[in-house]
Amino acid sequence: MPWGDEQALVTRLRAGDEAAFKELIDTYSASLLGVARLYVDSRSVAEEVVQETWLGVLRGLDRFEQRSSLKTWIFKILTNIASSRGMRERRIVPFSALAKAEAEEEAAAVDPDRFLPADHDRWPHHWALGPTRWETPEEGLLSRETGEQILEAIEALPPVQRAVITLRDVQGWPSSEVCETLGLSEGNQRVLLHRARSKVRGALEQHFGAAELTVA
Repeated sequence: MPWGDEQALVTRLRAGDEAAFKELIDTYSASLLGVARLYVDSRSVAEEVVQETWLGVLRGLDRFEQRSSLKTWIFKILTNIASSRGMRERRIVPFSALAKAEAEEEAAAVDPDRFLPADHDRWPHHWALGPTRWETPEEGLLSRETGEQILEAIEALPPVQRAVITLRDVQGWPSSEVCETLGLSEGNQRVLLHRARSKVRGALEQHFGAAELTVA
């Protein structure tokens, strides 16, 4: 949303314009619900989080300083509420701590067995079983089976990787908004996204047999 349009929308919202608030709800409710589900176990709780978020938006509009976009501010309210609910219901570790632990975990993004050994006579550390091209999420969702496999693979990811790849690749957020909303550093966001994409690619390769021997 262009800044001028957003400024006009904020002005209308602060004036109590019901049509403006409905416009906001229609624009973001589905995405808010999707993000809330990254933090809590059930759809019903996620719906409650979204409702609490809209109440928070109404209460906080006069204090919104527009240092970030309206969208980012709304989703930040949501993630704060959802994170608290998730911790109360099933987690003892805050989302931010999970993010740090996942990003700093010493784990290979790709199975080491996919590479030739260091003492190989011709191709040390080269792909032994290389990836073939697979559809991007945008292309893949045109195929029902591929789309289902992508979403299934994303659902199986660790929580923070799932959150990052959902916002970046499914909902198309820029990295800066993902970092601000989830409280991640740019470096950690890149690590988490790379690991998530690698795991989704691996799941697709396994499902479709899309890996090929590269060298002997």
